[in-house]
Amino acid sequence: MFDRRPSVPVVFHEAYEADIGVHVFPTRKYLAARDILMADGTISESDIRRPEPASDEQLALVHTPQYLAKINNDAFSWQDVMLLEVPYSPELREAMWLCTGGSILTGRLALDHGLAVHLGGGFHHAFPDHGEGFCLVNDVAVALRVLKGEGLVERAAVIDCDLHHGNGTAAVFAEESEIFTFSIHQQHNYPMWKPPSDLDLGLADLTGDAEYLGLLQEHIPPILEHHRPDVVFYLAGADPYKEDQLGGLSLTRDGLRQRDELVFRTAAEAGVPVAVTLAGGYARRLEDTVEIHCETVRAARRQFLSS
Repeated sequence: MFDRRPSVPVVFHEAYEADIGVHVFPTRKYLAARDILMADGTISESDIRRPEPASDEQLALVHTPQYLAKINNDAFSWQDVMLLEVPYSPELREAMWLCTGGSILTGRLALDHGLAVHLGGGFHHAFPDHGEGFCLVNDVAVALRVLKGEGLVERAAVIDCDLHHGNGTAAVFAEESEIFTFSIHQQHNYPMWKPPSDLDLGLADLTGDAEYLGLLQEHIPPILEHHRPDVVFYLAGADPYKEDQLGGLSLTRDGLRQRDELVFRTAAEAGVPVAVTLAGGYARRLEDTVEIHCETVRAARRQFLSS
């Protein structure tokens, strides 16, 4: 039985907002979402859990010693920065170590309470030996390795609904049958190289709500039924939104809300805990990205209170 609290646990830290200058990736979205959710009463201070940074030992469960040394010694080359696509700084390193600790904590809370939300995380493009696509380290992969190594889970599933294929996560778990990776994404978009997940759904440009939701309804229940995960990590990307600057799908905000509700409801019916990470979101208006993320938390709270 899960330990039910009055509201869904939410993991957050103000230091997630690393300064990366003028950039399409709005790191201030995390604090903005927290503030709106507090102001409208969706969450309260008592719902928020502040994480500790992941340790280097925990990061080393996924990332190579050479790559971690490069990060810790501030030894990024210009080629590394070009691949990462955000400027590297010690502040970014601190934010990502803290965010990885946040995803570990979110996994623990999900196992305890049935559902938990991380106002951060979902950096699915990071590989063991390099970062790319705004992702310095792969927080979800580290969290799963930590939980698995501690014997808290044996089997898990990653339900990746970011616009972009979860290439780093797919590569990390390619040889681990206990971790089922699922990615639904725009096919003709970043990344060019898409190592196979256990199940990939590459969507045509301009795919809209009806087809997207139909595919989730078709595929998620069998994943949970046949794989029998002890926990699901759900990457609730805001970037399938039709006004996203880096996207080419046509989902509406209502469609994204229905997506979240479908994932939460299906997992609850299967009795599987869900750890939510926000992943990407780059709408032309920052307010749209923030509101989509807020709607994910509101949907999680509704599901939490109804279960």
